[in-house]
Amino acid sequence: MDQRTDVVDPQDLMDLPLPRPSECPFGPSPDFARLRVESPVVQVRCPTGMRAWLVSRYADVREVLGDAERFSSRTGQVPHMMGHADPGRPVRPGEFTRMDGAEYQRFRRHIGPEVGTPKRLAELRPRVEAIVDERIDALAAGGSRADFYGDFTVPVTTAAISGVVGVPYADRHLFHHAAAAVFSDVTSEPEMAAAMRPLHAYLYQLVRSRREDPQDDGVSRIIARSEQANEPFTEAELVSMCAVMLVAGFDTTATALAHGMFALLAYREQYARLRADPSLIPSAVEEIVRCFGGAAGIARQVTRDTEIGGTPVRAGDYVVVAIQAADRDPAEFEDPDTIDVGRRMSGHLGFGYGTHQCFGQQTARLELSVVLEKLTRRIPSLRLASAVEEVPFKENTPVIGPAAVPVTWDEILPRERGQR
Repeated sequence: MDQRTDVVDPQDLMDLPLPRPSECPFGPSPDFARLRVESPVVQVRCPTGMRAWLVSRYADVREVLGDAERFSSRTGQVPHMMGHADPGRPVRPGEFTRMDGAEYQRFRRHIGPEVGTPKRLAELRPRVEAIVDERIDALAAGGSRADFYGDFTVPVTTAAISGVVGVPYADRHLFHHAAAAVFSDVTSEPEMAAAMRPLHAYLYQLVRSRREDPQDDGVSRIIARSEQANEPFTEAELVSMCAVMLVAGFDTTATALAHGMFALLAYREQYARLRADPSLIPSAVEEIVRCFGGAAGIARQVTRDTEIGGTPVRAGDYVVVAIQAADRDPAEFEDPDTIDVGRRMSGHLGFGYGTHQCFGQQTARLELSVVLEKLTRRIPSLRLASAVEEVPFKENTPVIGPAAVPVTWDEILPRERGQR
């Protein structure tokens, strides 16, 4: 990773602050409270060896994310965390998350209708409701204890994104395996390519099949829209696009949901508030995303000499925006370290900001909302089955959150009794 070295000797840099769940299971590193005040823009050494400017104040993070002309996405989102993610590697066909400008918008305008329009969300809601009810039924059939992350959130979000794209749930192992490689900091580029190969081969066959025999699914509709455009997608672009949607679309949401529920059950009065007043669920969804979205931060690269918060940065420099730190900035949010399902707010950065704001955010909101609606109705006695300090956290991954959330309950109401 070539980068200018005339500012600070890399050996003198502080390390990128990483989450310390044993100290702060529901927030970013405690170091950020000091950095926001003393060093809001500071050079750090990242786990992959990348040197970057770490930005932690809300206003500065929002500025970087909102200006794609000065701060490019060509690096990819997390090369500071994943050893295989070389920010200097050429952008592959269909790798739209590393594109900027019109090149990026060409992909987004075809994906957006599948994950964000009111019409598509209305069509998706009954499917998500059925998926959530099925998983609650499975919990009931399994006894009175489960891992909320592995037994519930991963199956729910997997089924949801499978349905959006048009991949049968039975074939989920292909993108689960690929995601395990993509979100690992110890996987080399050749190993990652090998892990992605089965998924790409599968998606090539799916794309070819949908070209010949369109179905009522996302792949078919994206192909149809593309073929009416001035520059239709190639097969390679379609395959890569679908792979990104599948790999990025299940575990990030599953982990945020598991982390959010862990917090709601640790502060059980918050779960009780949702049971008593379902009108709080929309604000609870936003609070979960504010608290647990974007945990590893997002990388950008400076395109021309400029400033961030008054600090000069040079073309070619890398930047890491600390989204969770920004969303805990007391200059923007009152009592920001408190989890409050009734918080009235706007403008959190948990889904990002600007042109690269999460393309699946409305689908994620739908999934989170349905889960909270169904759980508070059908499992009012849901609670943690272990002490907070005993909940394990994931390691060596930018998808930061609990590796398991042990839960228990007294009774799970049948679907018909769980209606309000």
